[in-house]
Amino acid sequence: MTNLPFTGERFVPGTRGEIWIEHWHRYHFASRWAEGKRVLDVACGEGYGAALLARRAARVLGVDVSQQAIEHAQRAYAKLANVEFKRASCTAIPAADASIDVAISFETLEHIGEQQEFVAELHRVLAPGGVLILSCPNKAEYTDKRGTQNEFHVKELYREELAGLVRRHFPHAVWYGQKPSFYSVIAPEGVASASGELVEVSEKAPDRGGPHIASPLYFILVAGRERGAVEAIAPVISVFADQDDWAYNDWFRVTRELRAAQAKTSLPSWLARPLMRLGLLK
Repeated sequence: MTNLPFTGERFVPGTRGEIWIEHWHRYHFASRWAEGKRVLDVACGEGYGAALLARRAARVLGVDVSQQAIEHAQRAYAKLANVEFKRASCTAIPAADASIDVAISFETLEHIGEQQEFVAELHRVLAPGGVLILSCPNKAEYTDKRGTQNEFHVKELYREELAGLVRRHFPHAVWYGQKPSFYSVIAPEGVASASGELVEVSEKAPDRGGPHIASPLYFILVAGRERGAVEAIAPVISVFADQDDWAYNDWFRVTRELRAAQAKTSLPSWLARPLMRLGLLK
């Protein structure tokens, strides 16, 4: 079976870098809401997320606008009896009114201009007590702070814009922030802990810790029409630990190659200084 090609934006399992951490973590995080439920995965792409959710869900419908992606998903996950993949636009979801318990939309919103229509369509297919789990880039961090422009994004949102857009149809929401990085994880051995702690510090003041992510790269919302549905599962701190240190090893390899290159050639000061600040050169 031919693998679905990585376009530079749509994630494909095996793609290296922080994109690997970001995407897998979101689906593991969302699976907490999927137990025994009718689940919709919008912009499912390769299908890996829908397949992960199917381990807990009663059934999963994955939709994507790409015919190539849908055909790949149908072949790759054909053995899963409780997963169905259909080609469709996110503004015309092939599901009946109020037929979905959990709708998941990761990194979809910023790719379309019809954002209001999309959220309205999610409202249509969700049952009254259903929940929407949605993620999108935080424009202030993703674009403004980094000084970059993603060619695949049509309209990125600031926090206030996202809140206003979702609130029209889903008045209750719990906000999470996602920030891919290298983390020091301290966890009990054996059974999972029932509680968690987050300590975020700055290098400038490492003795002063904050209990939340101050500047998330991505927003994740768990939203619904009913407060009880949103609050049914208590908020948690979710840590996605890479057992093989794949992303870290990639970073270490690039760092080593940069240092080797510097040893052979003298880098200009305008390039050397920022690399030194990042710890990539000594």
